[in-house]
Amino acid sequence: MLLSLFYMPAIAQQKPLKLWYAEPAKLWEETLPLGNGRLGMTPNSGLAKEKIVLNDITLWSGSPQDANNYEANKSLAAIRQLILEGKNDEAQDLVNRDFVCKGPGSGGAQWGKFQTLGALELDFDHNGVQGEPAIPKDYRRTLSLDNALATCTYTLNNVKYKREYFTSFDDDVNIIRITSDKPGMINCRITINRAERFEVSTEGQELQMSGQLDNGTDGKGMQYLARVKAKLSGGKLSADQNSLVVKDATELIIYVSAGTDFKGFAFKEKTQEILAAAIKKPYATQKARHIANFSKLFKRLSLDLGAGQAEELPTNFRLSAFYKQSDLDPGMAALFFQFGRYLSISSTRVGLLPPNLQGLWAKEINTPWNGDYHLDVNVQMNHWPVEVSNLSELNLPLANLVKGLVKPGEKTAKAYYNAEGWIAHVITNVWGFTEPGESASWGAANAGSGWLCNNLWEHYAFSMDLKYLRDIYPVLKGSAQFYKSAQIKDPKTGWMVTSPSVSPENTFYLPNGKTASISMGPTIDNQIVRELFNNVITASKVLNIDAAFRKELEERLKTVPPAGVISKDGRIQEWIEDYKETDLQHRHISHLYGLFPAALITPTSTPELAEAARKSLEVRGDDGPSWTIAYKLLFWARLQDGNRAFKLFKEILKPTLRLDINYGAGGGVYPNMLSAGPPFQIDGNFGAAAGLAEMLLQSHDGFIDLLPAIPDAWKAYGNVKGMKARGNFTVDMSWRDGKITAYRISSPLAKKVKIKFNGQIKEITSVKG
Repeated sequence: MLLSLFYMPAIAQQKPLKLWYAEPAKLWEETLPLGNGRLGMTPNSGLAKEKIVLNDITLWSGSPQDANNYEANKSLAAIRQLILEGKNDEAQDLVNRDFVCKGPGSGGAQWGKFQTLGALELDFDHNGVQGEPAIPKDYRRTLSLDNALATCTYTLNNVKYKREYFTSFDDDVNIIRITSDKPGMINCRITINRAERFEVSTEGQELQMSGQLDNGTDGKGMQYLARVKAKLSGGKLSADQNSLVVKDATELIIYVSAGTDFKGFAFKEKTQEILAAAIKKPYATQKARHIANFSKLFKRLSLDLGAGQAEELPTNFRLSAFYKQSDLDPGMAALFFQFGRYLSISSTRVGLLPPNLQGLWAKEINTPWNGDYHLDVNVQMNHWPVEVSNLSELNLPLANLVKGLVKPGEKTAKAYYNAEGWIAHVITNVWGFTEPGESASWGAANAGSGWLCNNLWEHYAFSMDLKYLRDIYPVLKGSAQFYKSAQIKDPKTGWMVTSPSVSPENTFYLPNGKTASISMGPTIDNQIVRELFNNVITASKVLNIDAAFRKELEERLKTVPPAGVISKDGRIQEWIEDYKETDLQHRHISHLYGLFPAALITPTSTPELAEAARKSLEVRGDDGPSWTIAYKLLFWARLQDGNRAFKLFKEILKPTLRLDINYGAGGGVYPNMLSAGPPFQIDGNFGAAAGLAEMLLQSHDGFIDLLPAIPDAWKAYGNVKGMKARGNFTVDMSWRDGKITAYRISSPLAKKVKIKFNGQIKEITSVKG
């Protein structure tokens, strides 16, 4: 067996990565997502009528608001005393009265929603036949993950038609190109619309849609504008009052430029400039530059897990086949992992917004859960794969969002806790909301801001970027100041804990038979505080600043509860008291935060806690909404049980068409491989991608671990090039029969690092470069 630090595995990128289907999309959940981090579109590739849903990641209703109850801290002592007396239900009543946000909170118009921009619609006339044409031959629609390009091809009445779609990473416009292999065969009407608050007009041969969203106060919220132009080869283009009409063309190229006035963007002028520049370029040049710019990110990493006989099936059938017999399709995991990377690249860009609950793809005005940012797992999960999958800079939009929460979060910390520093609770939006939610049962959780700081820290841990660390240090310090300032002493244990707080969205029984969510020192808070304090201490040392505050945190850490307390039945307690939970299979598993994303619980360093975490997961079960299944996959990967993790991966790929709001079992994926809560929530895609990476590579326990949780399904053969480990190491490796046969560890500067492979740990020096 060859083991060579300097051997670069010969890795051929597996066959072109694609999703494909043999019929048009009947539901939006079957359409193919395209995006360049700002604009998005999802075409259904219909024959008689094409509907292309459009998105702009900055399009939000609502507006900034101050929903703090500045009298809340007057009730704080009474709430804490009731909790200390075991009267959590009475404390919760008081929280609901005084310790929630003012007004309707996330249920109000001022909160706002991420909304769809609208829809571009193309009504086709095939050879003079309007309406649904005869059944076409050889219909096929595809999404190439390698090129961020969708296509649709079919033959109708002996004419071959082809449509190509991409959201340009060069020109920043949506582009649709339609061609026929016989001249003059393209006839269609182009319109644009949305469900509310829009006006459509034509200016010359440009189609425009504009409007203003509701801000929740005077109705004059965010403004938007979409511009549509067409370029023809052959035929004639005309415009009427609200549409463009194409007659007898051989080639039709449609350009869609869109923008909003988010953060003062000069959307009217910019959309015009962008459209004018794009329409001048040759299509071949546009397409080539788009692919090249996208590929700079996507092709940093390649993964090959082998091929199987199911690989040539249409993707919807392939998903069904995988769920029934996964051993016939080892390549599905690589495809889904790369689809996750594709979605990351497509749904965010540096300088803009992080992906929300739906990434940037929304079909509705009223998006599920407002399409906003949930801070008790969801937005964090959206970013879990980006570092390890070599997309590090895509963490920066989240860092910018978090920076914007500091000032409002300082007001909230004072208003509710009379505390220093800043806090954000469970939900936020682009308007900087940090107040508690409108119900104690979920809205009073303290974990949001501390959990966000984990994501910020991970970017430093992977990149080792000192300039970035200096930039975010005040954010991390401010969060640590809050928790240090807001803790109280538990007289039973002497521990310093948060109070009041919630273990996200979960409920327990009290000895009197009543139920409550409000408690002090839930396990997730204790784990977050322990991790955050240690990270701020480390940052202070690395930057050689803040020695006095560092010493304060070092002292306080002595009284912070441990990473976990094991209950009588062998599980990790979710709360400081060993309460009985009301739902044994609850979708949140927040008390295992110390296992993932933190590194406080590992099989190596804390085997007893790792075993207790395993028992906790057994009781929780394997089903749930898709994001829950993904989180469990990650936990099992961290516990180094590859086969159980793979079982969860198989579960998340369970095909579904459910569209209802779901809080229990039944998650999976839609035919387009977007994750189903249901309804569509993108965090399941990102969480599962992160979980697949953890099965192949871990670096949180003081060494780089190669194949720590490889399942039997992947053991025969595999290789990966371009994965990242903490410390800014790039990892390439190949394996056969579950054993590493070659590897390469590189970094910007050669340095020593411990690696574990094939059951042994050794210290090596990384390759420079």
